[in-house]
Amino acid sequence: MKRMEEQWITSVGIDIGTSTTKMIVSRLRLARTSSALSLPRFEIVERELRYASPIYPTPLKSATEVDAERVGALLAAEYAQAGIHAADLKSGAVIITGETANAANAQHIVHLLAEQAGDFVVATAGADLEALLAGKGAGADRLSLHTREAVANIDVGGGTANVAFFKRGKPVGTVTFHVGGRLIQLDRSGRITAVSASLQPWLEANGYVLNVGLVVSFHQLQAICTAMCRDMLDYVAGRLTHDQRAGLRELMLGKPLADVPQIETWTVSGGIGLCLHEPDPADMAASARYGDMGPLLARCLREQAAVYPIRLLQPDQTVRATVIGAGMQSTEISGATIHADAALLPIRNLPVLKMEVPLKLLTAPGGVDGLKAAAMQVMRSGKELYGLQTHGMHKTAPPFALALAIRSVPTYTSLQTLASAITASYCVLFPDKEILVIICESDIAKALGQSLNKHAAGRMRIICIDQISVEYGDYIDLGEPISGMMIPVVVKTLAFPGTAQGGMPR
Repeated sequence: MKRMEEQWITSVGIDIGTSTTKMIVSRLRLARTSSALSLPRFEIVERELRYASPIYPTPLKSATEVDAERVGALLAAEYAQAGIHAADLKSGAVIITGETANAANAQHIVHLLAEQAGDFVVATAGADLEALLAGKGAGADRLSLHTREAVANIDVGGGTANVAFFKRGKPVGTVTFHVGGRLIQLDRSGRITAVSASLQPWLEANGYVLNVGLVVSFHQLQAICTAMCRDMLDYVAGRLTHDQRAGLRELMLGKPLADVPQIETWTVSGGIGLCLHEPDPADMAASARYGDMGPLLARCLREQAAVYPIRLLQPDQTVRATVIGAGMQSTEISGATIHADAALLPIRNLPVLKMEVPLKLLTAPGGVDGLKAAAMQVMRSGKELYGLQTHGMHKTAPPFALALAIRSVPTYTSLQTLASAITASYCVLFPDKEILVIICESDIAKALGQSLNKHAAGRMRIICIDQISVEYGDYIDLGEPISGMMIPVVVKTLAFPGTAQGGMPR
């Protein structure tokens, strides 16, 4: 085997959460992991944390608006402290998490930071993505691979608890709850200063009436925290029937899981995960020392977790789990056989369509007509969903990336057939678009890209990448090529809650 070719790149992770904001800088080592006789395959083989910022309170203008300028100034100072410049960054993610993702100016903040950070890959907000990144940052994926068991990481912050399930190193599901330390804010006397609107439906369904100005006792607040943790952990532990799970809708954000994996171990990360290792609060003054119910929520979570026959282990990271995941775990590498013009990159927040490519249409004599019909159907749906979006780019930019699910190794002839069908359909539906982006799971991107380029006949430019697995409704970010033959890619599930851009949660 030839000596591995390798290169280090710099990555950044930024997490703007309900309670706190933090940043990390890491280095990722890319190495060729295929033999000299195989197609070149590059993977991230080593991750090295180089800098971690202090944990800052998230700057707010109001309860519904983040102070974007102060966030930008804070991170600019941290860039200087870390000794990095925007031009140094080749990968990474900006994640707006918890209730901050619902802030009125969440999208503005992401675009502002993207411009400030330069041309690195920027992910945005979403509970599914946050859960997966936190689970990876906490080490739950590696723990499940080591133990060969199912592991759940529960990342509890100020506004949400994001749960990611892993089995043998692979994510198998995510679910999010309105459980967080700052959902109820109060002073040391127990006087309530704020109650999150997202928690009110669950409070009312359980007979709790909380209003600003009301004074609650330590035992009343403890009862609320205990009930909240018990409901969440009953769900995560798989103790509830389907009908009982439906009764927890008030506590859940987004869709419940179709099936809850049976877990043997769980870990707790996030700010509440850090509080688990602090002294237990015994009175209201200690419970509200941060101006919220976080310390008492942590105590109740640990007490309730002990009731279940599930091991509670300490994660690799607690309060920094999400930002570690964003900066060190979110990037994938496409590079075996890419076909791309570097001048077209980076491209951010590109929605994904997925097209099944039946073998019979690839090989049948008249298969091109069937493939055209299939491509037209998928692209029409994409035009309805995404055709008017420009994602911060010129109007000629691609409206989506088309992911191809091909269950066999195509021949040269079948690639020509497929390329003809795709380009013909795209030109009919999007005559003003000058870029076509294709994603392949297998190593056919270079051959397919050349075929697409031939059939496009100069009407558009082609980006065709491989080794990336995506689903319909995902979003991807494509970074600048590294060494001319590798592209860093971030795949994310949801851009912003409740908007058309990110309205397809899984």
